[in-house]
Amino acid sequence: MVTKSVVVKSSTGLHARPATLLVKKASGFKSDVTMEFNGKKANAKSLIGVLSLGVSKDSNIKLIVSGDDEALAAEEIVKLIESLDE
Repeated sequence: MVTKSVVVKSSTGLHARPATLLVKKASGFKSDVTMEFNGKKANAKSLIGVLSLGVSKDSNIKLIVSGDDEALAAEEIVKLIESLDE
């Protein structure tokens, strides 16, 4: 299991377009990808789940990845979140 903390820099947080990009990226991996924010958890492969967290700009989220390709998945997803809105 890999756990990473990442700050969302996107001006809209993880809503609509950024959330869709995140779900597509997470869905490309075999590993289970869970996001945690404000005490709530959601499957990062579910658009409804990601949107339900209500992640806003400058929020710190925790990414929990476990499975065959967990290291690569965690690295790629963190890279994507950090690159949103650059």
